[in-house]
Amino acid sequence: MNGTEFDLMEAVEVRPAARVEEAVKIYGLGATEVRALNHVSVEFPAERFTAIMGPSGSGKSTLLHCAAGLDSLTAGSAYLGDTELGSLPDRKLTLLRRERIGFVFQAFNLVPTLTVRENITLPLDLAGSRVDTDWLTTLIDVVGLGDRLAHRPTELSGGQQQRVAVARALVSRPEVVFADEPTGNLDSRSGAEVLGLLRRAVDEIRQSVVMVTHDPTAAGHADQVVFLADGKLVDTMQQPTADRVLDRMKEFDNRVATVGRRG
Repeated sequence: MNGTEFDLMEAVEVRPAARVEEAVKIYGLGATEVRALNHVSVEFPAERFTAIMGPSGSGKSTLLHCAAGLDSLTAGSAYLGDTELGSLPDRKLTLLRRERIGFVFQAFNLVPTLTVRENITLPLDLAGSRVDTDWLTTLIDVVGLGDRLAHRPTELSGGQQQRVAVARALVSRPEVVFADEPTGNLDSRSGAEVLGLLRRAVDEIRQSVVMVTHDPTAAGHADQVVFLADGKLVDTMQQPTADRVLDRMKEFDNRVATVGRRG
């Protein structure tokens, strides 16, 4: 079998870890109505790193929140694997988010009174689940915080706190990690460490990651980028680089400016 045939078979076998179909999200009524998502259909492949990009107000965070079950769609469907989120009652949706999804946000959301180790294992403790010590050891090694386990969040740098948040998102072995601007509060060096960590999670422990970002450098760590504008999916890019993403974003800006002049 030649390389091309293998690549085609591999592409066919990649399943979506999450997806939305004809997703519509409307906020407000009448004159105040805002259509944050306008019939968006997109898949987030399993064991891949997907970045979501677009101008401010394009709907990228709304898309992530609806795909993760943090917000409901006005119309259309959101799936985690084969589970349609809109069909679940609140309690089952809460359990699904706890057991099958990991979250990383711009704000680290660590509990200040808990140690690093306790913050990492918090999702398992809340669920009453047993901590897999081998897996925990692996995660601690991956995030490089073995000498900080007894520290409180206030004793850590911003980058270290976000690495704790990533480990917490991974500890329950979720099907997907959703990250909303995870480097937004970090300097460039700390941000690069966190992005490298998410990349390693995909490459080494076969995690699925979906990340919202406005930063072309951050998007360059992903396997694919999906671009939104005005609540619509307008483009996708495979194997992105920071330069290619930046050029594409400039194209979008130029189109908006041209439309504005014509208007």
